Amino acid sequence: MSKNILIISASPRKNANSDILCDEFLRGAEEAGHRAEKIRLAERHINYCTGCCTCVGKPGRCVQKDDMNAIYEQILAADVLVLASPVYFRSFNGQMKTFMDRVCPIYPLIHDKDVYFIAAAAGGSFPVESTFTGYRVFTDCLDVTEKGTVAVTGLWNAGGAKGTPASKKAFELGRSV
Repeated sequence: MSKNILIISASPRKNANSDILCDEFLRGAEEAGHRAEKIRLAERHINYCTGCCTCVGKPGRCVQKDDMNAIYEQILAADVLVLASPVYFRSFNGQMKTFMDRVCPIYPLIHDKDVYFIAAAAGGSFPVESTFTGYRVFTDCLDVTEKGTVAVTGLWNAGGAKGTPASKKAFELGRSV
């Protein structure tokens, strides 16, 4: 059965390493016959959550007029979510955190989705498990099931993830959805 896959890429650099892993996941998913779309947060206008709590009384929408309201519909329509970010100080970057905070209006509406985590770190010797832990803190608030992770480390230059074991794993994860 074909699934609807939504990939959230927090990479500020197009075709950088976490973005490449997203593209490989997408390619694998499409090859397997799924519908997949990648949203690059850097190309969207997304404000910070203001903590107004209007969404608590009116779930499903945010009073802010930015690109998140359209993304809510895509999240709710997806069967699979993929969260991808470069690693900044052993965690995901600020773009991903802003996205997560802005999911507040729909988080009680998110049910029965599979999630995958992607991380790309310039540092080569430390594990990226802390980044995955950060993703899990967020997804533990949702009704989702973690299905897989992929990470690449030690790559300072954009494009270095191409052809790596991590890019192959991202492709295979996408294909196996």
